[in-house]
Amino acid sequence: MTLQGWVSFNKHAAGFAYLASRRLAVPNNYKHVCLFSQSAANMAEEAKKLAAYAAVDNHIQNNQVVGVGSGSTIVYAVDRLAERVRQEKLNIVCVPTSFQARQLILQHGLTLSDLDRHPELDVAIDGADEVDKDLTLIKGGGGCLTQEKIVAGCAKHFVVIADYRKDSKALGQQWKKGVPVEVIPMAHVPVSRTIAKRFGGEANLRMAVSKAGPVVTDNSNFILDWKFEHAQNWKEVNTAIKMIPGVVETGLFVGMAERAYFGMEDGSVQVRDPAVN
Repeated sequence: MTLQGWVSFNKHAAGFAYLASRRLAVPNNYKHVCLFSQSAANMAEEAKKLAAYAAVDNHIQNNQVVGVGSGSTIVYAVDRLAERVRQEKLNIVCVPTSFQARQLILQHGLTLSDLDRHPELDVAIDGADEVDKDLTLIKGGGGCLTQEKIVAGCAKHFVVIADYRKDSKALGQQWKKGVPVEVIPMAHVPVSRTIAKRFGGEANLRMAVSKAGPVVTDNSNFILDWKFEHAQNWKEVNTAIKMIPGVVETGLFVGMAERAYFGMEDGSVQVRDPAVN
């Protein structure tokens, strides 16, 4: 949906709510817009569930240590994981990538651990904001990029789950919010300036929605969202940005994922492996 379409939808939705609160007749065009949006949202949620269930069913076995990612899609993966643990009496230990993941693990009664006790994981499952044809990822829309990359790097196998909206041939086609970069708070201005100068585009401090000021990560750092202007050599760019003093980590995951599962609009699941060079 375009920005103009989104604004239009919000206006229609607000009008729908007002008319309903007054018990007035709701015009058909209001109903159409709201039902269309609800249908699209339901389709995306079902696609997330399909991808998550496929990944858990194909990669989780008994006596494994599992890295649990963060975000909306991972909720379905934990649901399925907990279901299989109960039904099949599996012995699974879970290592979270965020406060959210930790809460999900506890809420489902799964065994919680950490990298101190389990520094080597059998598999890590996580979502992504965008996945290109080479399985290069943009992650960090939820602000957990550093922990996610650490856990993925500790896993023998790293599997990505996403819905059809996250699939693209090149980074930036679908995801328009840029590459997240976690930074030490005192360095956010010089890092932002350096990224823009060296790589083009602009790197903006991510501001919070329900609090005054910037988003603060689980690590008490800030996040810059780098909106790049054109395709890059992502491996080189990732390394170069990480060398800038004050940068903690980037949301570029290059050469890490070994498989991606995409839930599609038609109810199927598309599987992508890295291209063989």
